[in-house]
Amino acid sequence: MTTVERTAAILDADLSPHRMREILSDQRTAFLREGPPSAAVRRDRIDRLSLAVLEHADELAEALMADFGNRPLAHSISSDILGSLPDIEHVRANLETWMEPRVIDGTAERGTPTFVQSRPKGVVGVIGPWNFPVSLVVTPSIEALAAGNRVMIKFSEIPARTAEVFARAVATRLDPVEVAVLRGGPETSAAFSDLPFDHLFFTGSPAVGRHVAAAAGRNLVPVTLELGGKNPVVVGPDADVAVAAERISAARMMNGGQLCLCPDWVFVPRAGLDEFVSAYRESTSRYFPTVLGNPDYVTSVNDANYRRVVGLIEDAKSKGATVVTIAPEEEQGALPDPTTRRIPPTLVLGVTEEMDLAHDEVFGPVISVRPYDTVDEAITAINAKPAPLAAYWYGADTAEYQDFLRRTTSGGVTRNDMALHFGIEGAPFGGVGQSGSGAYHGRTGFDALSHQRTITGSELPIGIAPRAMPPYASDALDGVRQKVTAATRATRDRLAAH
Repeated sequence: MTTVERTAAILDADLSPHRMREILSDQRTAFLREGPPSAAVRRDRIDRLSLAVLEHADELAEALMADFGNRPLAHSISSDILGSLPDIEHVRANLETWMEPRVIDGTAERGTPTFVQSRPKGVVGVIGPWNFPVSLVVTPSIEALAAGNRVMIKFSEIPARTAEVFARAVATRLDPVEVAVLRGGPETSAAFSDLPFDHLFFTGSPAVGRHVAAAAGRNLVPVTLELGGKNPVVVGPDADVAVAAERISAARMMNGGQLCLCPDWVFVPRAGLDEFVSAYRESTSRYFPTVLGNPDYVTSVNDANYRRVVGLIEDAKSKGATVVTIAPEEEQGALPDPTTRRIPPTLVLGVTEEMDLAHDEVFGPVISVRPYDTVDEAITAINAKPAPLAAYWYGADTAEYQDFLRRTTSGGVTRNDMALHFGIEGAPFGGVGQSGSGAYHGRTGFDALSHQRTITGSELPIGIAPRAMPPYASDALDGVRQKVTAATRATRDRLAAH
């Protein structure tokens, strides 16, 4: 089958499980025939994937606008198109160094020279989310290509127009045996998860992540899961409350709140609660003086997410929470608007454990605020929830902040800003527990999508195995018992020294 024929065969929206397995087989056959590609080949594939996206930047942004209902073009281009470029440049600049075998120090002197190869695994499956559907499949795909793999991408079906544009764009630059983009709905996604990849990379919700991990487990496919969670924020006792409120409001409203790194709930010193609420309202109103008809306001991606977020607000209100809607008075009666899926910025006070808002990741322009009397109180509340993807602190690097770092668990931490730890080139990014497993970005992604193969030679005068064969020396048992005794004594001494 020619490249043109292969490309035409996968551009349909829905592919049968049999056809998907054929694509996987074609990629694996090509991978085995070629062997580990050179750095030049890997860089060429990286550049072609990057160029495919850049050449269709405007078309992708317009498709995202149509899929979301309203998503500013500048926002889509800066986040979804340009967002992957720093990681791409970092990967390109370091590729040869990462590919070099790593010598294990001291092994040659012991007569067992050893080195570790980073070898491609084969075919990597990438399942992307709907909130940043382009950048969050491009970045792991770039790292998979850097590691020498072939890639099959399952693009989210929710931004269907964007999926079609992206699939056509990639097909202009890459043969499907290098990178194949698949579309289709939940049945396609389920069948994709069930393919016997050499590695599966998923970004999405914890609920779907459980199904993906279970499907991959049936084939013993290693997985990287980038999930989410209720990201907490602690405004420290020493923080400038107004500055913190301004930055937190901007962080909550990014992409209409539809971002796995958005702050979900905020702990504020009790004495500063009123100031925080006032500053949050003022900042949000400055960013969005209107909600209805505002071309800069990102709307909820579809009816299902709109209804879910509105339901969280209504549930909290019906159970006694105070709901603060941030919108002009003349728009209050028309919001939230189901026709345009515009949910106004919303701040919720008095959230209790029987409310859904206390447990569900919001993924919308809603944040809950809780006063605290001691930092220990805030830490205890955070630790009562599953470990989030991100945790935030506002204030100086104080003893309280160090206690927060020591006692809480999260995928990453940023102080005095939002998601900085996500964008540092070369720093690993990933979740922990229910917010994910595994990490990527830069060298971490390259290593995760490579097989680390240890290779050892022997220059010893006698082999290891023959030395373990009978007949055993008469004092062999005494010798090994003496070693156990010596090791026991050394371990006890170390414990005593503590």
